Amino acid sequence: MKNIHKMIVVGDKILVKPSEANSKTSSGLFLPPGVHEKEKVQSGYVLKSGPGYPIGNQGDDEPWKETKDAVKYIPLQAKEGDLAIFLRTNAFEIEYEGEKLLIVPQSAVLLLIREDLFD
Repeated sequence: MKNIHKMIVVGDKILVKPSEANSKTSSGLFLPPGVHEKEKVQSGYVLKSGPGYPIGNQGDDEPWKETKDAVKYIPLQAKEGDLAIFLRTNAFEIEYEGEKLLIVPQSAVLLLIREDLFD
């Protein structure tokens, strides 16, 4: 995907490229399309992640005054390149440049696998 840098993921969402599901069972039966879409848990690689959960300014004595402070965020745990295991029912499917992608809220992520964590 050449134009992924144009995408801005907002809030506590992550953009995931779903892993290819195996269309053949261990006994050799081919599964029809759509079988894997009914599964409750799915995996995929994180392409981009949002900035996180926004937090308000702390200790503001006069909240009615206009502030020029930048918005502060609690960052997400998901990073680009992580393998995410997430709840499929909470994901939103989009198609971008002919490729199927998923937008997943951080709260739907069950597990992250990061290759360089202990290397």
